[in-house]
Amino acid sequence: MTTFRVPGVPVIADGELISTNPATGDEAGRLPVATADDVARAVERARTAGNWWIGLGDAGRRERLLRFRAVLANRITELAELVNAEGGKPVAEAIVEIVSAIEHLDWATRNARRVLGARQLRSRLILAEFAAHLEYQPYGVVGVIGPWNYPVLTPLGSIGYALAAGNAVVFKPSEYTPVAGQWYVDAFAEVVPEQPVLQAVHGLGDVGAALCRSGVDKVAFTGSTATARKVMAACAETLTPVLLESGGKDAMIVDADADLDAAAEAAVWGGMTNAGQTCIGIERIYAVAPVYDAFVAKVVERAGRLTVGAAGDADLGPITMPAQIDIIRRHIDDALARGGRAVLGGPDAVQPPYVRPTILVDVPEDSAAVREETFGPTLTIKKVRDAQEALTLANALPYGLGGSVFGQRQAIPIARRLRSGMAAINSVITFVGMSTLPFGGVGDSGFGRIHGDDGLREFARAKAITRRRGPSMLPAMTFDRTPAQVARIVKLVKTLYGRN
Repeated sequence: MTTFRVPGVPVIADGELISTNPATGDEAGRLPVATADDVARAVERARTAGNWWIGLGDAGRRERLLRFRAVLANRITELAELVNAEGGKPVAEAIVEIVSAIEHLDWATRNARRVLGARQLRSRLILAEFAAHLEYQPYGVVGVIGPWNYPVLTPLGSIGYALAAGNAVVFKPSEYTPVAGQWYVDAFAEVVPEQPVLQAVHGLGDVGAALCRSGVDKVAFTGSTATARKVMAACAETLTPVLLESGGKDAMIVDADADLDAAAEAAVWGGMTNAGQTCIGIERIYAVAPVYDAFVAKVVERAGRLTVGAAGDADLGPITMPAQIDIIRRHIDDALARGGRAVLGGPDAVQPPYVRPTILVDVPEDSAAVREETFGPTLTIKKVRDAQEALTLANALPYGLGGSVFGQRQAIPIARRLRSGMAAINSVITFVGMSTLPFGGVGDSGFGRIHGDDGLREFARAKAITRRRGPSMLPAMTFDRTPAQVARIVKLVKTLYGRN
């Protein structure tokens, strides 16, 4: 096995993308780099494959997708070990990720017909002679650009729903985790060998840009807000619709009647899982004054017990993208320079390729550690007067992905008022595993939804159909209408709608 000089940094050599472990530098695999022409040909193949896929009908696609689900379930440990070998994620964390992906694939497959199937809707009196029909038709070919932090769950949250809706998919995995992406593309091909319904194209950002401009019918992207803007600009050239799930800076609010042990446990999990490399991870915490000191002590005690290292059973693995370490270091340094204190960790916690848990308090709200996405195992905890102040501060940023509220009496009203696409009460992150719920953000966290009914509809076009079923008693949409008929229409409208 080859070991590379800069662990985790993608290398292109002799037309191949070489993926390495960020902790050891060991090679995880190598894959051919796609050119713009390669991407265009993949989309052309997908167009033909998509026609075949939709031709299988609901039952045929369901049977294939459930078999794909079974492959993932039966080989879950193999895939988890690959995710560990490539991205450094602890095996247990990878298994939890894959379990959620399997659950979403199962739900999308079993519910596609119910959500997207043709149905008759009620007509209105003015057009009572017409029947109204609605159905959802697949876009055709969907391009999916995936992230590195959750290389199985996040892409499959788009891929599985797009396939269940009847589309073919061309997938560009992150250059930091291409081997894991190729693994499940190959696994799908074992179940569906007839046509390339799911393909992968590999490379750096230029390959993602080529996919945006390749003629796909929709693009689903997950990544940073800055890259999301580039994706949207590229897709705007051809009016290709986009689904964007970008950055987050999720907040937790701890109210006076919260269970502090449960809140501390959730805060550490929400902030430190996957070494903090979670778009819906908790990065900011606002605790009300009466419970602040006790809560901080419990968080510090729990976070201080976490283990860090390359071993598959460590709690925290390495930072997958080496360049992120400089951002984490800058945020910690800036917080301390502005008067913040590290009650756990601090600058010495940054020991590449690892970052040990760091808890920061007294950090000004205008600091980088509060306003920018850190994507590392750090938490800022601020004392606030009450839940209203906490809510105001939580909503002050342009991000709006997820959030969490711990408390009893006011928890539901607070969660509703969080400016976010999702919120968890007395838990963190749980909404991502709930296959019945939509997932997505607002503001700088993007728009569009994956998961749930909305996630299936995101990958299909609504098609409205009207059908005449009898003569028009009140002909309106014709030049043959008479003045008397117009008068009757006016009388009917006043009768039906002229009163409050």
